[in-house]
Amino acid sequence: MSTSTSTPQAKTAYGAGREVVLDVDELRVHYRTPTGDVKAVNGVSFQVFAGETVGLVGESGCGKTTTAMAVLRMVQPPGRIVSGHATVAGTDVVGLNEKELREMRWVKLALIPQGAMNSLNPVMRIRTQIADAIETHLGKQPKEKLKARILELLNQVGLPARVYDMYPHELSGGMKQRVCVAMAIALNPPLIIADEPTSALDVVVQRVVAQTLMDVKKRLGVSMILIGHDMGLQAQMVDRIIVMYAGNIVEIAPITRAFKIPLHPYTQLLIASIPSIKERKPLKVTEGITHDLRNPPPGCVFQYRCPFVQEICRTKKPTLREYTSGHQAACHLYESPDDMGSHAQAAAAMKELDR
Repeated sequence: MSTSTSTPQAKTAYGAGREVVLDVDELRVHYRTPTGDVKAVNGVSFQVFAGETVGLVGESGCGKTTTAMAVLRMVQPPGRIVSGHATVAGTDVVGLNEKELREMRWVKLALIPQGAMNSLNPVMRIRTQIADAIETHLGKQPKEKLKARILELLNQVGLPARVYDMYPHELSGGMKQRVCVAMAIALNPPLIIADEPTSALDVVVQRVVAQTLMDVKKRLGVSMILIGHDMGLQAQMVDRIIVMYAGNIVEIAPITRAFKIPLHPYTQLLIASIPSIKERKPLKVTEGITHDLRNPPPGCVFQYRCPFVQEICRTKKPTLREYTSGHQAACHLYESPDDMGSHAQAAAAMKELDR
């Protein structure tokens, strides 16, 4: 495979004139099984611009983490990248060999893993683990200079200097997660992928970790992909949201617009599932189950669970198209810009959900 080093161009008017940090194009990831391939990521395309935070959301199994692992080239067998491209800072990672990947990770893109409890080496002090990440790429560093840098990183994520000499088991879950954040920003990569960074943490610690991520983004100006299924957290942290269902992208929108006028029925259901602090009302439950990912149905992937399914949905796959600046959806409810312009069907759909 070739490794493109050209700078990607924005594909929509929304991104015109903005630097593209990540360009994902028709990416497909399959998992081999004895009864056929599971199509975990089925031709997704999106971009992340410099300095923005993009949320990648959907229920468990929708393909959001697999998409991120493909961008990082960390998909494990029996999974494999079947086709497509993921261009980070001008380099297509899909075509890189192992040596090139090692040189790129931490420098151009970094991961904040989901399970901080299992991501740190339990028999190594925090200072040693952060130092390894730095010296692997920059070579052996003067001891005092290295210590100063590690202490600076710990300070940037709100950790006291004493963490420098501690082992992971001496830290709380939230402190471990902030150590992972410190490691991710150690070499100032332009793109950070945070895979459900607040999962398995209590609500107070979730807030601390979330605030740490926002502070880091603001201070360093990095781009970030925030993976999760907590729509409330996404609303507070991201600039744009990408909604995935069954390995496909069904909606992309600026976060304020996504909550004001969610176009896709699945996005509407995700938002409706957020508990209200103003009134007591039953939570919306999506009927049905996701189709067999080895055998996607013809037509729309959400047809078996959609409350507004039409006959065309069963035979023709909707195209992810842009209706207004930065707002894209793959749904037959909006067959033309005129349909979107009136918001009639979107309003009717949301009114139906509120009943």
